[in-house]
Parts: sequence; C-alpha cells; structure tokens
Amino acid sequence: MSRIAFLGLGGMGSRMAGRLAMAGYPLTVWDRSDEQRRLLAHHGAHMADTPRAAVKDADVVITMLSDDTASRAVWLDAKTGALAALGDDVLAIESGTLSSAWIHELSQALGHTNFLDAPVSGSRSQAETGQLVYLVGGQESAFRRARPILKTMGSVVHHVGGNGQGAQLKLALNALLGTQMTAMAEILGFLAKAGVDPDRALDIISSTPIASPAVCASARLMLARNFAPQLSLDLLEKDFRYLLEAAGVLEAELPTSQAVHQVLAIAQARGFGRDNVSALVRLFDWPQANSALNPSGPA
Repeated sequence: MSRIAFLGLGGMGSRMAGRLAMAGYPLTVWDRSDEQRRLLAHHGAHMADTPRAAVKDADVVITMLSDDTASRAVWLDAKTGALAALGDDVLAIESGTLSSAWIHELSQALGHTNFLDAPVSGSRSQAETGQLVYLVGGQESAFRRARPILKTMGSVVHHVGGNGQGAQLKLALNALLGTQMTAMAEILGFLAKAGVDPDRALDIISSTPIASPAVCASARLMLARNFAPQLSLDLLEKDFRYLLEAAGVLEAELPTSQAVHQVLAIAQARGFGRDNVSALVRLFDWPQANSALNPSGPA
C-alpha cells in the first residue's frame, strides 16, 4: 500500500486521516497541535514534528488546510516546508478550500503531473463516515493513481478537469450554499416578524421542491440556536473572498456573491465569525432584527 503523509488534522483532516489509518495505509501525520497528532497515533499513525519530516518517505502527501496562508507555510516554509523533502514521483494532493491563484502557484511549484487540487464537499459527519464528495483537478494519470485513496475518504470522486478546476468548482459550490443559507436566515427573520411561526414555516418550506436538504438542515440549526462550528462563518467569508478575487481576474460579474459577502463581513464584525454558518440567523433575529445589519448593533 502507498505510504501516505497527511498534513493538517483539524475538524475535517483528523477524520479523513482516521479513515486512512483504519483502512490500513502506512500513515504519517503532522499538525501544529500535539493533541491531534497523538489522537491519530492511537490509530497506528506515526507522528512527525514538521511537515518536512512527515513527507520524507511518503509516496502520497495529502494536505487539509484552512486557507492559503496555512497551505503556503506547510509547503514552502524555508525550514520546515514539505516541498523540499518530496521525492521525484510523490503524488501531492491539496484538499483545502483555497484560492485559484494559490492553487495555480502551488501546481507550478509541485509539478503539474504529480499534483491534484482535490477539495471536498461535506462536513465533519461525512468525513467521519467516508461520505465526502471529491472535486478533483489535475492530470488524468494522477487522478487514476489517487482515486483508490480518495475513495477511502469519499463516496464520490469527480474528475472536474485540469489543475485548479476542482478548486474553482468548490468555491462556486460554497458560494451557492452560502447564498442559500443567507437567504434562509433572512426569510426566517421576515416570517417571524410577519407573525408566521418559524418552525411551521420551515416544515412547509422543507416539503417543497425548492428546498435543498443542506439548507433545510442549516435552518433547523438556526431555529434550535445551535451555532456549534461545522462550517464557520470565518471560513465561509474566506471562500467568498477567494471567489470574488478569482472573478476579478476573470472579469466575471458576481453581484449576488458580492452582496452575500457583505452580509458575512457584517456577521464577522458582530463577533459571530467562529460560529457555525447557522449563526447568520442572529443578524435577522426577530428580537434584534431592527438593528441587526448595523455592525455595532446588539448581539
């Protein structure tokens, strides 16, 4: 079996790496958190002190990192970066939701032939059960090589196209999700102020063809006041920012995404950034709705 190095053991990465360990892959892991590394060691993984040490003997390197800054440091840091220790035929797979510009730069640094951008659709529960959906960009040969490994962590593995196209589709999917969730939060606030029972309204909305399962699930969290982070508002704002940066380069008009990004920025200013995306409802809550979109308004 391929020797795998997995870098980044956050809420998603730890579960993905756990799937690989349980499948029997020889696994070396790295994370800034000693606690996360020790948890994977209980599943048989070897712990490394740096990204460079983790990849030294790897056939495949998978990273799951939160943003461009974290990814750049893990790959390119002068003292600890993984790139300097990669063998000639190592397959590198970047699974974080990152910007198109950084993915392009990283693919050039790693070599197009052996690099895949492979972000995932799904949350922690899907990572835990191996039900993620992969959106893969890169050469066909690298995709075929990676597919059995990715299938250990995901139920569906799509080859979107060349390098960068998986990353672009993931940003688009998150924009679509964020737009729907923002609209749902806004509508629930409106209906409550109109005197319509929100729970009853959501039951009816959920029964219609226009309601997606993901948005209805988020709406349930909104009504339950459950803001425990799965997809945080900070991460969603980052995804919209990366999308809008890419749109600027492509001269693509995204007025709806711009509007949603402004709402997310207000939520961050109100101190909700670390909360789950369901916390968007706090901007439109019926007790505070009159001043919710004022960044300095009451929480």
